[in-house]
Amino acid sequence: MDNFYLYMIIALAILAVADLVVGVSNDAVNFLNSAMGSKAVSFRTLMIVASLGIGIGAMFSSGMMEIARKGIFNPEQFMFSEIMIIFMAVMLTDILLLDFFNSIGLPTSTTVSIVFELLGASVAMTLIKISQNGGGFIEVFDYINTEKVSEIIFGILLSVVIAFSIGAFVQWVARLFLSYDFERKANWVGAVFGGIALTSITYFIFIKGIGGTSLANQTFDIINGETVNDFLEHQAVYIVSISLVFWLALSYVLIAFFNSNIYKVVILVGTFALALAFAGNDLVNFIGPSMGAFQAYSDFTNPEINTLGLSASEFSMASLSEKATTPTLLLLIAGLVMVVTLWFSSKAKGVVQTSIDLSSQGETKERFQPNFLSRTFVRMAMGVSQVSSYILPKSLEDKIDKQFEAPVIKLSKDKVHELPSFDLVRAAVNLMVAAVLIAIATSYQLPLSTTYVTFMVAMGSSLADRAWGAESAVYRVAGVLNVIGGWFFTAFSAFFAAALVAYLLNLNIKIMFPILLLVAFGLLIKSSIAHNEKLKETKAEDRLSKTESSSVQGVIHESAKNIANVVKRGNKIYTNAINGLALQDLSLLKKNKKQVKKLSDEVDELRDNIFYFIKNLDDSSVGASNFYINILGYLQDMTQSLEYISKVSHKHIHNNHKKLKFSQIKELKEVDERFERLFNNTRNAFESHSFEEIGIILGRKKEIISLVTDKIQKQVERTRTEESSPKNTTLYFTILLETKDLLTATMNLLEEYHLAHDSSVKPIPFPDKHKK
Repeated sequence: MDNFYLYMIIALAILAVADLVVGVSNDAVNFLNSAMGSKAVSFRTLMIVASLGIGIGAMFSSGMMEIARKGIFNPEQFMFSEIMIIFMAVMLTDILLLDFFNSIGLPTSTTVSIVFELLGASVAMTLIKISQNGGGFIEVFDYINTEKVSEIIFGILLSVVIAFSIGAFVQWVARLFLSYDFERKANWVGAVFGGIALTSITYFIFIKGIGGTSLANQTFDIINGETVNDFLEHQAVYIVSISLVFWLALSYVLIAFFNSNIYKVVILVGTFALALAFAGNDLVNFIGPSMGAFQAYSDFTNPEINTLGLSASEFSMASLSEKATTPTLLLLIAGLVMVVTLWFSSKAKGVVQTSIDLSSQGETKERFQPNFLSRTFVRMAMGVSQVSSYILPKSLEDKIDKQFEAPVIKLSKDKVHELPSFDLVRAAVNLMVAAVLIAIATSYQLPLSTTYVTFMVAMGSSLADRAWGAESAVYRVAGVLNVIGGWFFTAFSAFFAAALVAYLLNLNIKIMFPILLLVAFGLLIKSSIAHNEKLKETKAEDRLSKTESSSVQGVIHESAKNIANVVKRGNKIYTNAINGLALQDLSLLKKNKKQVKKLSDEVDELRDNIFYFIKNLDDSSVGASNFYINILGYLQDMTQSLEYISKVSHKHIHNNHKKLKFSQIKELKEVDERFERLFNNTRNAFESHSFEEIGIILGRKKEIISLVTDKIQKQVERTRTEESSPKNTTLYFTILLETKDLLTATMNLLEEYHLAHDSSVKPIPFPDKHKK
């Protein structure tokens, strides 16, 4: 049996490494989003600073391991076999839960996940023990540290509201005094901001970065025997005062004599500080249960501790209540794993990007759809804004608005992606406020999640900075609500999932342990494959691209690739719809719906870019805008027809309606074959830029329209004489009529190109033929 538990320890070690990977991918948003969003420094410099913070923080995180061992449950109440079940359940659940959030690109709290997993697993084991011993439910409180759990839940709810509110207030004040023209302010202005910000971050490093590590319990013999932690707590006012004077003077010197950008200095120091605290305090979230299990196994197999040679079900784990000590080598290895993950994890970049997109000052592709709550909150905010405009004097309101007036930065379209999502002031405020809030909560021993605080501060500062305008507010608020909802989902799902895994392990640990381990790794592999496929889709060559040319001839050639793509993918979608109906293949039709939705979204994205396309044109290129708008209109008409054909086909088979008759399938196949020739010829013409061939294709317009019209007439005759299924008739007519619309849109697009190509030397007005 001892060998079996040794295998569990080895498995827990492997799970700890996997948890480090998925955990860092999630928590990277805590310290990377401000620097990455503001583009204050190069990505390489940022990663080096963050890596240093993580490496140093990991080396001093030993003291925090006690949280996993005795922070949530009372270890003396459990036997060795039960403790191993609890820790194994926690690690299996944690990896899968965090990987799920990483895959969908949402930041969640590793602290909350580990706490509720420990709580769920220990409650499950407690209930099992109580039921076996015939005890009452009230005995649960003897096993669980309910006071600590209550503090954590309260801290979660409170930190969300406070972080958002204070982040918004501080950003509003900072922008009011600094405006967007902050770099031209007097030297003393930047020095004051830098001094306050760096003092805040210094206080954070002492209280949270060092105060929570093993160094905190080192004793100063020359200072009344005080520990580092006691000293920091008692001398906080002096530390802050001395730091403020020092940083004010240094900031002024850097600005006045070295022409340094103090805002970039604040961002770098803040990034280092949050990375240090993350590794020093959150490392327990990833390897704490595994280290606790290792310590339990060491005690169980140590004859000096287990002097009576008790079995796994008899040996009490009271030893876990003692102070935790973690070998420095293990902490160093954990730190290296975290650093490597930070550099190479694409999921980490995805989670960070969600936070940056939601706080972006400019236009970005919105990831979330508006919902009832987001619309309600935006309407309420607009109402408050209107009320304040009545209260404040017009002159004062104008002065405030001027301070919040963002500068217009003109860049060529190929450099738009180089613009930062927000400026240095907001990035510095995010780091400063997050550091202060976390440090204050830590000094009062109030548990909170660094993820929640950093994210909500960023969202509050975005709101105050007017990044959420009329064009984006409902999407951004919906995104924030989605993330917050995900946090509560984390807590509930972590609790119940860990409880379930603990229950299953308790049924028969020798059988369930390898099964659950294989399931966990199988799901991780599946998630990784799905993520890689998603990345490949994002980088796919046939994705539609934005047109950047400002001349008619340039737009003709740049749009040709998009036309070829739509025609190629449209041909496949149409054929799959017909084949799916013929074979009654529901999975094919379902997949087809997703493909056409993706195509439609890409066309919509191009239409959303029209504003910026027209803004980039000069006065002599108005014809290019007319041509481009018309082309996009025809592409949208084509995708709408394809979307409807795919939708009705899927609905028909999904509802188990009667299969189409052989004659109907045969006729649809004839239409599909004729369309395939049309689409292939069109695609070849656009891919090779042989636009003169368009005239030949247009010459066959009547022939194809006649084919479709003939099929419609045949169905009319069948309906009057032999057709008995209303659903089949409706479906068949719908497909043919939408096919006719698809054909019309395609021919209109070809005519537009034909006219534009023929008149590119001597322009003529372009008729607007696409359907309204």
